[in-house]
Amino acid sequence: MTPSSSSPGTSTALAVSPDSGTHWSAEGAWPVAEGIHRIPLPLPMDGLRAINVYVIETPDGLVLVDGGWAIPEARDLLDRCLRGIGAGFGDIRRFLVTHVHRDHFTLATVLGGEYGADVALGIGERPALELLNDETLDSNPFVDVLVTAGAREVAEQWVAMQNDEQPDMSMWAFPTTWLDGDHPIDLGSRTVDAVHTPGHTPGHFVFADQAAGLLFAGDHVLPTITPSIGFTVPPAPLPLGDFMASLTKVRALPDLRVLPAHGPVAPSSHQRVDELLAFHETRLDQSLAALAAGTRTSHDVAQELAWTRHERAYTELDLFSQGMASMETKAHLELLVAQGRATRTEDPDGVLFTAGP
Repeated sequence: MTPSSSSPGTSTALAVSPDSGTHWSAEGAWPVAEGIHRIPLPLPMDGLRAINVYVIETPDGLVLVDGGWAIPEARDLLDRCLRGIGAGFGDIRRFLVTHVHRDHFTLATVLGGEYGADVALGIGERPALELLNDETLDSNPFVDVLVTAGAREVAEQWVAMQNDEQPDMSMWAFPTTWLDGDHPIDLGSRTVDAVHTPGHTPGHFVFADQAAGLLFAGDHVLPTITPSIGFTVPPAPLPLGDFMASLTKVRALPDLRVLPAHGPVAPSSHQRVDELLAFHETRLDQSLAALAAGTRTSHDVAQELAWTRHERAYTELDLFSQGMASMETKAHLELLVAQGRATRTEDPDGVLFTAGP
């Protein structure tokens, strides 16, 4: 997962995490609070470089928030770091997975199956897993989403890049526990509140340890980048509306230290949520302004916007990021329609958007 847009914050590529005193992706089991360690695991071929897996010590064993990507490099590093704190895979009792994307879910479900650990995932991710496990699925499900965004050429290039590669279904087993609605989770020595935060994906959850002042934020609140919106199948009707509502929901919690899935530990959930909301309000205005010249597809509008913290042109993005940019732009335009600021028309070459009610 590579978010395609940015908002104020230190560059992820340069960010130092206060718990380690070094770059946030540096190898180690870094203590972030009493009984909690942060272990960054590698993400080959991904601009984010790493995912933070959080290890919580409990009287019954270890609980991990997220699991990492099921690749040998990540598995070996997780094993090495756990041994560094006197533990191993057999000590893991539970995975609390924030969402279904492969860098969060796949190593959790593989290790859960091998060692009998419970794997908990938001029930809103069930349609995505059912789609992946559909034996009749014979094409990339993101192709249709890209076509509706007006990015048919990008979709065709995505298909060409696949080389008929099929996903390893052992990485996409259903979880043992579905998380449904907001509720407390008793971990023995602490209680975390499971908080449903749809937007980045429909079943995304964060976990708030309010007593310790910590927010296990997954990809919902990232300290240096904005999470991608619209990169999910089956597509949600208004993913950006869901995301902004979920940000407001997290803003209503006490101000917590952010333990993100990508990037350094950050001091204030309130500050970062405010920045993210402001960014998307500005992005909505920019998207609407791009419609002033006439009817556009999401792909058309994406080409008129700047991307990443470096304000790059769309043409400077790699092919994968171009596709994500088109889908994210569609999420903004669909919300403008819901707000009565634009209209939409279905078309074989992509949904067409026009400014005005």
